Amino acid sequence: MTARRRLLLGALLLPALPGRASAQGAVPVAAANEYRIAGGDVLRISVFQNPDLSVEGRVAESGLLSYPLLGNVRVGGLTITAAEKLIADGLRNGNFVRQPQVTIVPSQVRGNQASVLGQVNRPGRYPLEVADLRLTDLLAMAGGTAPGGADIVVVTGTRNGQPMRVEVDLPAVFAAGGRERDPLILAGDTIWVDRQPLAYIYGEVQRPGALRLERGMTLMQALATGGGLTGRGTERGIRVHRKGADGRVQVLQPGMDELLRDGDIVYVRESLF
Repeated sequence: MTARRRLLLGALLLPALPGRASAQGAVPVAAANEYRIAGGDVLRISVFQNPDLSVEGRVAESGLLSYPLLGNVRVGGLTITAAEKLIADGLRNGNFVRQPQVTIVPSQVRGNQASVLGQVNRPGRYPLEVADLRLTDLLAMAGGTAPGGADIVVVTGTRNGQPMRVEVDLPAVFAAGGRERDPLILAGDTIWVDRQPLAYIYGEVQRPGALRLERGMTLMQALATGGGLTGRGTERGIRVHRKGADGRVQVLQPGMDELLRDGDIVYVRESLF
């Protein structure tokens, strides 16, 4: 086999680059997680060896983008790859550029954003730069939950034109098979991280005050977190003040294995003997 034939055979066997049209003009296949352009985004468009056609423009809320020679081009909702091909086809079919090589880079993502609020380290609005962004990805962008953040995170938004509200148990997301519990985040979603439930302990304990109520925490564990009883404290004098569903406060005399609830107040009385 001659060197020329080997070169031709290698060219035929070489796979097409992803996201680009092949030599036969096939439509490019976009990656599953490729970003989709939205109104408000600012795009930097460049055409190889044609600096006059390299521009930066903002996509209107209608999805239209003004581009030289082509006028208004509807790019809203398209992937980057599809928008590149749309502009390249327009330049080629209009006989403006023979073989245009168009590159689009989003310089500002304004249309596809979600909000992260509550007990996170950096609350705010964040761009959704890929199509399969998950809740945990967005929380990581916000610096993670703050020390006082709860394990249950609320995601609200709209799906199929209907309001959507989902409560996500973060520890369960990181358990085996937890990927299915990590919801996809779409533009306009809001993530709310509430404060971690608290209980309060005072009286004859070493360290009175508020304490983080861990999942499944018992009265004995809460007393241990508070450093235990003082020399004057007595287990028989422990009372739990708990607000009922009617708003009234009930005074309970629980056992050491009693599960505490959010807002419980534990009081340790002084021993009389």
